[in-house]
Amino acid sequence: MNPHSFTPVLRVLRGCMHLLVAALLALAAVHAVADGARDAGAVVSTAVLLAAVYAVGPALPAVRRTPRVAAGWLLVVMALWLVLLALTPDGIWVAFPLFFVQLHLLPARWGLPAVAVTTAAAVAGFGWHQRTLSAGTVIGPVLGAAVAVAVVLGYQTLYRESEGRRRLIEELTEARSDLAAAEHTAGVLAERERVAREIHDTLAQGLSSIQLLLRAAEREIPDGRAESALGHVRHARQAALDNLAEARRFVRDWTPPDLETGSLHAALERLCAGVAESSGLAVQCQVSGTPVELPTAQEVALLRIAQSALANTVQHASANRAELTLSYMEDEVALDVVDDGVGFDPGAVSAPGTGLSGQGFGLAAMRARARALRGTLAVESAPGEGTAIAVTLPRTADPAAGADTTAGERRV
Repeated sequence: MNPHSFTPVLRVLRGCMHLLVAALLALAAVHAVADGARDAGAVVSTAVLLAAVYAVGPALPAVRRTPRVAAGWLLVVMALWLVLLALTPDGIWVAFPLFFVQLHLLPARWGLPAVAVTTAAAVAGFGWHQRTLSAGTVIGPVLGAAVAVAVVLGYQTLYRESEGRRRLIEELTEARSDLAAAEHTAGVLAERERVAREIHDTLAQGLSSIQLLLRAAEREIPDGRAESALGHVRHARQAALDNLAEARRFVRDWTPPDLETGSLHAALERLCAGVAESSGLAVQCQVSGTPVELPTAQEVALLRIAQSALANTVQHASANRAELTLSYMEDEVALDVVDDGVGFDPGAVSAPGTGLSGQGFGLAAMRARARALRGTLAVESAPGEGTAIAVTLPRTADPAAGADTTAGERRV
């Protein structure tokens, strides 16, 4: 047992034990002198020497740390005690604190035999001085040894249980710290993914649209079609203004401007009209079912998915026509974006961040938005057969999920 782990109460008890040894040795010496015993001088000398050797033990670090040194010190103490016991019957009382010392310093397989030997020596020594053995002579030392063994073993059991609880608390504390760190890391990654989706669906798509418009204007200018080029520049300027509004909303954590001033249906119609005007793509927007107000998180997700899907159509599909349908059903709301473009193999789309076109990240971002709201997103396409993207969200979504997603949309 590590002495440094003792509580203040145990330190006090240990100090009391040392004082008890000193008091019993002093009692034996004083009693021998007061009775004028023939061996009084030897008793006093032995008591003093035993007290000195006993006092040296707790002061030596080696006795506390090295079992062999502790055993050697204990053998010297026991030898001096046997001499004292041979000189005076009062030495029997010192056996009681020695029981605790033996059980404390020695492992159980040696401590218990040592206590038994000490008990036998105490009984024999007292009987030798009394010239007879009585029940009291035997029961006294045996009872003292039994009490010492019960106290020490009981305390050791409690100590082990306490240490077990302490280690368990430390493990739980460490596990809680690891869990908090893991949750923080997961939160950082989720926020990073959300920011990436926002940038891809707003700023990146807007800049791509501006780039296409300016490239079209650049082609018109050498042919002398200044009015047409000016129209492209004006559209690019409007796209830049819209992109600036999105950037400010992104920084200030506002709802998308299109949703601030109207319904989701109206925002989708403005999106389709803007895409048609800037790209020349024929875009049709229609609503099926009875429109109802949706949670902000669902409206934002559907608008962003529509933006990303139409942006992919303009940039990669070489389509002539696209159709966007918003369907309100009893338990679900669905958004379908279909085009007549060149199509692609969905299984061959590169992982997010590895493709040059960015289409891989766009599809991954759309799936992530749908999954965050307990929804699904399906992509149907093949080379030469156009593309259909369908996202379905439950109108009875888990409130906690909606709250989490909304908080994610509003947290930068």
